[in-house]
Amino acid sequence: MTRRQALAVLTSIPLLAPNASANEAPVQLATSWPPGRSPQGFWVSEKFDGVRAVWDGQVLRFRSGRVLSAPAWFVAALPSMPLDGELWMGRGQFDRLSGVVRKAVPDDEAWRAVKYLVFDVPGHAAPFKDRVRLVQTTVQAARVPWLVSVTQEAVQDAPALQSLLQQTVRDGGEGLVLHRTDAHWRSGRTEALYKLKPEPDEEGRVVGYQPGKGRLQGQTGALLVQMPSGQRFALGAGLSDALRRDPPPVGVWVTYRYRDRTPSGLPRFASFVRVREAE
Repeated sequence: MTRRQALAVLTSIPLLAPNASANEAPVQLATSWPPGRSPQGFWVSEKFDGVRAVWDGQVLRFRSGRVLSAPAWFVAALPSMPLDGELWMGRGQFDRLSGVVRKAVPDDEAWRAVKYLVFDVPGHAAPFKDRVRLVQTTVQAARVPWLVSVTQEAVQDAPALQSLLQQTVRDGGEGLVLHRTDAHWRSGRTEALYKLKPEPDEEGRVVGYQPGKGRLQGQTGALLVQMPSGQRFALGAGLSDALRRDPPPVGVWVTYRYRDRTPSGLPRFASFVRVREAE
């Protein structure tokens, strides 16, 4: 059955975490920041639109656990202790970055533009404020330009936090991350770690399609997306003409933005952002 023949067909697929595998690297996952909450007791950093990379002291991996094919000189400078961070090439460069870091054979010259922005030490027993200091001293000792400690700052109150968010977005950034300074490291979704964006985003799994109407006759009108909660909704906004002709296959995970939620928990005004590449 082709994708076009599968329009409007729902398929039953077990819902797992995006790119989940038995060997998934242990990482902390952020939740959305509650509107109006005070940032007192948190450190704030920019949310970088990069590719998550976890260093276990010997091997650099994607969040899924799959080994990341980085040049030998890149990993040679990394310390013996674990690190968690983002591979990054600059604001607005996600697609370019993704093409570079997912190659099975690394392009040495292209990797010269990649930085490893480190924000945590996975599994370390100390509270976050002490782990940040450890990251800073470790990066300073490495003395290589591609290893960078993420800047953390205190923000006085909710209005100042919104001001920082607006300035970050105006400068081309994606949003902010807030981490409770006294929090101990814990794998998985945690209420010690938050993300703040002008519009929140999430990931869901494509389980089918809705047929297009009018101008979109014979194409995909919307993706049928299943949320981690098991709820399903139609995602049509943000799809390009190319994606409507050749939509993401059933089973892949996609990222979407939304404004807020309905009383039943479904996203309002959801808009497609991108397919989450398999790792």
